Amino acid sequence: MSGVGGVTVVGQPNDGWERAGVSAGSAGAGGGGDLRHSRGPWLRAAGGADQLVTLLGPVKSELEVAHQGVIAGAGALSALAELGTVRASWERRIEDARRECGSLGGKMRAVVQGQAQADEAVKSGFDGVKALGVGGAR
Repeated sequence: MSGVGGVTVVGQPNDGWERAGVSAGSAGAGGGGDLRHSRGPWLRAAGGADQLVTLLGPVKSELEVAHQGVIAGAGALSALAELGTVRASWERRIEDARRECGSLGGKMRAVVQGQAQADEAVKSGFDGVKALGVGGAR
C-alpha cells in the first residue's frame, strides 16, 4: 500500500487504479486530482475465467477417451482399479474448477457494477456540497 495525496492506494499502479494528474514516480506528492478506477482489469479477468470454463469443457471427455486406450492395453492389471479412482478424482477437480471459474466471471463483473454505483453515489454526495470562497463565512 502507498499513500497518494492522502488517499491510500492498494496494489500496483497498473492494477486499474490511477490518480489523475499524478504519475507513479510522484506517489505521495500532495495536490489535486481524482482517484479513478478502471473497469478494464476486472473485465479482462472475468473474460479469462470464462475462457477457462470453455477450455476445461472438453477435458472430461478427452480424459475418458485416453482412459479407454489404457484399459484396452492393460488387460487384467490390478492398477486399473487405482486408475479408475484417480480418473474420478480428476473429473471432480475439473468440474470444481469449471464451477469456480464460472462463478468468478460473474463476481468480477459484479465488482465493476458495484464500483460504478459507489462512484456515482460518492459523486452525487459531493454535488450538493458548495465550496466556500477564501475568507468566506457561513
